Amino acid sequence: MPIHEQDPWRLQYFEHVCCPANVLIPTDDAVAYQLNPAHRWVYNKLLVAESQGIECAPHGIAPSHYPVFSKPIYNLRGMGIGSRALRSASDYQRYCSTGHLWMSLLVGEHISTDLAVIRGEVQWCRHAAGLPASAGTFDYWTVEARTRPALEQYCREWIRRNLPHYTGMLNLESIGGGIIEAHLRFTDQWPDLYGEGWLNALVGLYATGKWHYADQDRHVGYSVVLFGPHDRAYRHPAKVLLERLCNGAAVRSIQITFDEHRSPSSHAMPPGGFRLAIVNSRELAAALSVRKELSRNFGIDLPLEAA
Repeated sequence: MPIHEQDPWRLQYFEHVCCPANVLIPTDDAVAYQLNPAHRWVYNKLLVAESQGIECAPHGIAPSHYPVFSKPIYNLRGMGIGSRALRSASDYQRYCSTGHLWMSLLVGEHISTDLAVIRGEVQWCRHAAGLPASAGTFDYWTVEARTRPALEQYCREWIRRNLPHYTGMLNLESIGGGIIEAHLRFTDQWPDLYGEGWLNALVGLYATGKWHYADQDRHVGYSVVLFGPHDRAYRHPAKVLLERLCNGAAVRSIQITFDEHRSPSSHAMPPGGFRLAIVNSRELAAALSVRKELSRNFGIDLPLEAA
């Protein structure tokens, strides 16, 4: 499949998109890493921090002050695996691990930014703000219609300095305006919230090296996540239930984000929960309502603030 999607629950976004067989579009970090040997250094989070002058070092060099944030230098599986704040020297000694780094603990909004880039110049971008939940999880993401001029300028300058020859999609995660991660792909969790014609523009970028997307009909969107406990096996909801929940103008898609035929322990999940489903919608209330019904189907009691 020319659009390399590793998660079968996201194939729904691309099954009706015409993509030439010789055009390879990654949605997964492992595939993006393989396809971009000249730019794969961005998956080294130590180099990303150093490129911005953020205080950091690999484990083995102790921080001079606390708190700091610790995470793997490379983590192509994602989902916050192995990441945590270190608030004391005893924390550092307890979690000191080969292949990990620490960096300054950034504060502020956690923003995911997708950018279309041609030879180091940004042609389009869109931001999503994450509402954190517990231990590496997010309650939901707001896919914003607005621009963020200061963050966009910072990202443009960083890309010009560090990726002057790159063409393709780029995802940058930032906290408080500082880039914490870079990915040579777009976010495949919510492409249905970017608007009509966006996927065709995506194919054109990789097929021709040009970007054509008017982006004149932006709407705020919401990507609402359902997490359950780690210590149990789950089964997919009935197809008829999913069709009923998605049968409305407000809800754009429902993703059931696990393989029921694999053991829960074989899935890459954050410490705070096992991700069961994602609901994408232009209306937050509609998405929360669908999540609540799915939670009942899975036998999960949501906390009041997440219901």
